[in-house]
Amino acid sequence: MSAVQRRRFNEESESDDSGILSERILLLVFESIKWDLRVLCLVSSVNHKLRAIAKRILWRKLCMFRAPRMVAALANGAPNGRIGGGWDALAKLMFFCSGCESTHHFKVSRPNPGHFTAASRFSKTSGRSFLAKKCRGDLLFISDPCEHPMGGEEDHLGIYRGVFRGFMRSKTRACLIGRQAAFDETVRCTYCGTRVWSMTAARLVPKSAARRLGSGDRRVEYFVCVNGHLHGACWLVPLSSDEEVSDDGGGSEEDQDSDDTCRRQRVTNGSRSSLFIVGPYVKYDVSTRDWALVSLLIL
Repeated sequence: MSAVQRRRFNEESESDDSGILSERILLLVFESIKWDLRVLCLVSSVNHKLRAIAKRILWRKLCMFRAPRMVAALANGAPNGRIGGGWDALAKLMFFCSGCESTHHFKVSRPNPGHFTAASRFSKTSGRSFLAKKCRGDLLFISDPCEHPMGGEEDHLGIYRGVFRGFMRSKTRACLIGRQAAFDETVRCTYCGTRVWSMTAARLVPKSAARRLGSGDRRVEYFVCVNGHLHGACWLVPLSSDEEVSDDGGGSEEDQDSDDTCRRQRVTNGSRSSLFIVGPYVKYDVSTRDWALVSLLIL
């Protein structure tokens, strides 16, 4: 093949790839499928170019589509609209339960692996219960605990996650630095892989956190990473049927206040079908894929 033919072949190859690599076309495609999380995970794993586009644009768009009020609150005041740890880490935090293993301050009989959730609800009202009194000016969104039955006579395990707004400028970080709190030697952030502080070891777990989670005897532990991602676990106190009924019928006045549109945000992963079309003829059954592998594609 001559140099001219080789150049022409390369130009034709680039033009053939331009469709799938066009940011405008990708945005239109994902808008048409309502920003399906599973499809975006798979697309970002195809090659380096698509991964870079997803990291720069698509994950941010997915977060904005799935949780617009929460994202608006988190991005408010952020330089250039950047989120600590990246938009891909925030997307994983929205939809991925971190799982739980035994730590120095919190013991479980067996490890619980992480998993994706169909829907999650985040609340800044709940987040205030996780802040020490001197840190109440911070904004923290916390998810409802994901309940994991442990079997036997053990209480159910509750696993939760959250995210700070502007953690680098937060009072919580300043308090950790002021107390010279050391990083935990064994735990890393599930969502961005950075080092974490144990809030239990730093003595920054308020009693209100256990009350908010419905956990007795302050059996609560959580970690915060340098990017402001929070994950933790607690033992859930079993409720009687009467308590469950009364809990469903009520709620705090703050939680029922519809005027505060940023107080609660429910996010769903947008997956509507187990089948999706990758090319003009080939279909893949997403429901048969290993979600443990897909979770790694985000990081």
